[in-house]
Amino acid sequence: MAMSEGFGILFREKPEVAQAWLESDRTLTHHSALDAKTAELAYIAVLAALGLERGLAFHTGQAQQLGATRDEVFSATLVGLPAAGARVIEALAETLRPFAAPDAEAVGQVDQ
Repeated sequence: MAMSEGFGILFREKPEVAQAWLESDRTLTHHSALDAKTAELAYIAVLAALGLERGLAFHTGQAQQLGATRDEVFSATLVGLPAAGARVIEALAETLRPFAAPDAEAVGQVDQ
């Protein structure tokens, strides 16, 4: 997946800031007690709860590469439902997009 326009601008115009951000991300990841798959699933939950759909497909792809199933990603997306409400439900379509769903009709219903 391509880098977002905003990240492209940051890396192009302020590479030192972009590198500092990447280094802080690496440091947090290195010191996390969570395994990589669980961390990606948690990140998906946060993105969905905040309504930041743009990063969901990328992080879902990362979770898939780490062995996350469609059901795990679906559940992670819904973690914030009690606190964040409908914005989490709206995130489902984007979160599930990277999966070649065996029951594509069910995903199509979510997209409507």
